[in-house]
Amino acid sequence: MPRATTTIPFHALRFEDDLPTLHEVERRLKTFLRGLRKQRQAAQTGDDDDASEKMDQFFDYLNEAERRKIRRRAHRYVQRLDALSGLSHLSEENRAKLTPMRGGLPVTRVTSEHEADEIAAALHAEMPWMAPATEAVWHGLRASAREGLPGVRFTPLVLIGPPGIGKSFWARRLAHHLEVPAAKIDATGEPASFALTGSQRGWGSAQSP
Repeated sequence: MPRATTTIPFHALRFEDDLPTLHEVERRLKTFLRGLRKQRQAAQTGDDDDASEKMDQFFDYLNEAERRKIRRRAHRYVQRLDALSGLSHLSEENRAKLTPMRGGLPVTRVTSEHEADEIAAALHAEMPWMAPATEAVWHGLRASAREGLPGVRFTPLVLIGPPGIGKSFWARRLAHHLEVPAAKIDATGEPASFALTGSQRGWGSAQSP
């Protein structure tokens, strides 16, 4: 049975298809102008239906100067919306890469302390010699379920020991039982925090999305 998940929005980005098109904004402005004209005329003519019908064709007509003015305003409006989207500084390629994150991303949940017990028991059965690490995670999972957190939370761990005892394998098995992806970051060539925070050489001029 798939583990429960919660979708968490973590950005305020507005993607391109969330924004109105230039044509749509122009159409709205034209409709508003025509409606405004009719409103003003109605205030002048009162309930004179004959006069109102005669003016309808006039209201629908927009001259070239009015069309240009509407086009300029629509263009400025769309430009400003794009600037406020949080994506205007990115290339089309990078915008496309962010698309899967629209609406938020799912995080795994542990819905009960019993579920936390099952995860810890399965992990301990596979690697009993990693009991201290498993116990630390177990307490974190139980607390996450008890507090009703939207995801799981436990204290970050540093696994210390000689090569071959299964530190990396234990981490992969924990990810497997939580049904989340595992990532491995090589920290042998530079301080680990550089790779995690994006502060290694080459990121000095980068911008956050």
